[in-house]
Amino acid sequence: MNETLFSQIQRLLERTYTQVGINLEDCIIDRARSAQLSKLAGASARELNEMARTFLRYAGDQLYVGIYYSRWLIDQLERHDPRSGLSNSNIRSLIVFVEELNHALHAALQFKNGQRRIGSEEFARDLELQAQVDTYLVLLLFVAFFRKTQRVSRTDRRWLRFHLFARQCPAAFRDENLRGRYLETSELAASYTLYLDTLNGVRRLEEIRKFRSLDYSAKKVRVFALTERAASDC
Repeated sequence: MNETLFSQIQRLLERTYTQVGINLEDCIIDRARSAQLSKLAGASARELNEMARTFLRYAGDQLYVGIYYSRWLIDQLERHDPRSGLSNSNIRSLIVFVEELNHALHAALQFKNGQRRIGSEEFARDLELQAQVDTYLVLLLFVAFFRKTQRVSRTDRRWLRFHLFARQCPAAFRDENLRGRYLETSELAASYTLYLDTLNGVRRLEEIRKFRSLDYSAKKVRVFALTERAASDC
């Protein structure tokens, strides 16, 4: 049986970190269920991306996960399958697809490690920062796969960074909390991935595994320290 894009990316992330223990594809929900959960999430949730959402609920010492992808998003990925090549036609859709899967995977891993404050702002920012970092690395792998040398050029990286970081517009959020969340995490992820670009494959894997194990405050300290080090080196 051919693997789906979803299962391939989940497997890739689990090889990078650790197995989550469930098939996250079983957590995909339909539009009607997404609409119900969006109402329960409150007014600020209305500003979140309608193309895809990840819903988390903690009850009875169990984590319930729902992942929603719009029909439009799935159609785009089926019409322009990123496994056949990345282009301006599918890069944005793939970013959204990977980020929501990533939210679900890291939420489940954190829950297994004893994290129960899934409704906190720090937890939300941690998931967002981790998703942007991991999505950048996944995109690099997609690009490298289609290069004869398996090397990603500076032009490739600029293109990826434009779509993942520069095209974001946190200022468009009316909700001050969401605006601050996406502005901060985007800046942190952009800075941290610049550092990751300087590492070889082995060191990069060691670094991102250590980074994932940190809480959000420690992740911020780590990024600031690396940024200051890079500035002093220059």
